[in-house]
Amino acid sequence: MDFSLTPEQEAFQKQVRDFIRQHLTPELREEVEREQYAIGPLGKNFVRLMGRQGWLGIGWPKEYGGQGRGAIDQWIFLEEMAAENLPTGGLTLNSAGPTLMRVGSERQKREYLPKILTGEIEFAIGYTEPNAGSDLASLQTRAVRDGDSYVINGQKIYTSAAHHSTHIWLLARTDPKLPKHRGISIFIVPIDTPGVTIRPLETMGSERSNEVFFEDARVPAANLVGEENRGWQYVTMALDFERLMPHARIRTHLDNLIDYARNTVKDGRPLSQHYHVRIALARLAVEVEVLRLFSMRCAWMIERGQVPNAEASVFKIYMSELNEHIARAAQNIMGAYAAIRGEDRLAPVGGRLEKLYRSFPLYKFAGGTNEVMRNIIAQRGLGMPRD
Repeated sequence: MDFSLTPEQEAFQKQVRDFIRQHLTPELREEVEREQYAIGPLGKNFVRLMGRQGWLGIGWPKEYGGQGRGAIDQWIFLEEMAAENLPTGGLTLNSAGPTLMRVGSERQKREYLPKILTGEIEFAIGYTEPNAGSDLASLQTRAVRDGDSYVINGQKIYTSAAHHSTHIWLLARTDPKLPKHRGISIFIVPIDTPGVTIRPLETMGSERSNEVFFEDARVPAANLVGEENRGWQYVTMALDFERLMPHARIRTHLDNLIDYARNTVKDGRPLSQHYHVRIALARLAVEVEVLRLFSMRCAWMIERGQVPNAEASVFKIYMSELNEHIARAAQNIMGAYAAIRGEDRLAPVGGRLEKLYRSFPLYKFAGGTNEVMRNIIAQRGLGMPRD
């Protein structure tokens, strides 16, 4: 593949950068730094601004209000936004929306797709349960048909966006008598549905996630996505749409470490001139560049109508482990200062790398554990047997 951008793609990249430069205020920068993976009031306003100006539909077909651009353009957009840690609509745009286009009812398409593109609707992904994570098909949340409604009971965990979303994209069991990969369905559940309770779940890295409880929560049967008991097929479809993954946030972490090394003097010279520091930073720079190429390869494959299944798993493992490499290198280079949190004025680079050190274990299981990713690479990428 050719890893260089075309002149048209470079022009589009500049257009995205100009948009960010125009609308990224100091207040918004402070909020996204503080909120990390949540979206505060300014972030919501930014998403709606992008919606009004047509940015949210970059990769969507024109028939659904999008720009109809290819996967490389969409990847460029996500990269530039990730470099500034800006919200982009996330899985609402890149997973739930495209799935609705393919299997949603006409009513669902009319009701939800336009509001997704304007930033009025945001989905939290309700998949994981306390006893169903990597083995997602073991989920126990039940949805029972009752006339023109479904009554939902159960619990979800690590539903990260639930506290600032409008709806939950919920996976629930509708027929417990069928094998576990069957008898599962997808529902659209408004957050304000009676019987839905959201409880905060703070992570070691200070990011908020959530537990969500469903106690006789009733949703219209019209909120069933596609056919009943075919949710597993739809989930695998939705997961395939998530293959566009930017690397720019990790590059920012490395840039922060490089800036610290350049501007911190030890024994009369900057840390960046010490041999062991230079070697560590050079190795990380190579790893970040490799990650960029893995990321772009996924976009390149999607552009050509392929599904980067094993390739996306390679990216996910490499990304999560590179977060750890950078965090541990920061501990070694910064010494005791690396443990100071961002609220302290002595914290290097605003405490971002200290927070990364607390956060990196999460990346190894969020979105699928690395052990499962390695199985996918072995079986689907290398054609190895299951046993």
